[in-house]
Amino acid sequence: MALLIKICGLSTPDALEASLEAGADMVGFVFFPPSPRHLDDRRAHALGRRVADRARKVALTVNADDVLLAAIVDCLNPDLLQLHGHEPPERVRAVKHRFGRPVIKAIPVGVPGDLHGLGAYTAVADYVLFDARPPRSATRPGGLGSAFDWRLLERLDPGVPFMLSGGLDPENVARALSLTRPRGVDVSSGVERSTGEKDPDKIRAFIRAARRALTPEDAAARSA
Repeated sequence: MALLIKICGLSTPDALEASLEAGADMVGFVFFPPSPRHLDDRRAHALGRRVADRARKVALTVNADDVLLAAIVDCLNPDLLQLHGHEPPERVRAVKHRFGRPVIKAIPVGVPGDLHGLGAYTAVADYVLFDARPPRSATRPGGLGSAFDWRLLERLDPGVPFMLSGGLDPENVARALSLTRPRGVDVSSGVERSTGEKDPDKIRAFIRAARRALTPEDAAARSA
């Protein structure tokens, strides 16, 4: 099964076009005001129209209520909803039922114990996304450009497709894939020239590196 590549935090037409032309499978848009990648409804709608059917649109939210989610669905018409806050499994289930779209649930990882409650999420989410646990002082969720110990995911089979995020860039994505063998990878700050400003060359380099980095499972599937 082909690797899924998601470029997240897109906020300009140039970065979006670079992602689509390079072959990204998913393009992510952030709806969270504290983030430097946050989009208002007008910009999200304009960018979403450019995507058409070239990739799947993902709306990233953090502890959003139904009113906000409904507004996002109206302006972007996302293919998937990504819940990146402290949403419990019951909330994941409710969002999926209410909005009728597949859900990606982000799971912060720093130590082995962070994976102990995984089963409750895999029972309701369509994908889980493992991201680095932010420091206690952080005002935003996510890896914030830092990686966690990918060896924590070695030989992990959560029962649903999982994606890897947190500290990925064109130079380390091949190693990350070889260790974790995920269904997909998700990058944001690792393809930026400055905080919130995507670099089209880095986007293209990341997608090339990820596509070339076959995991043993991918290689076996393609040779079968």
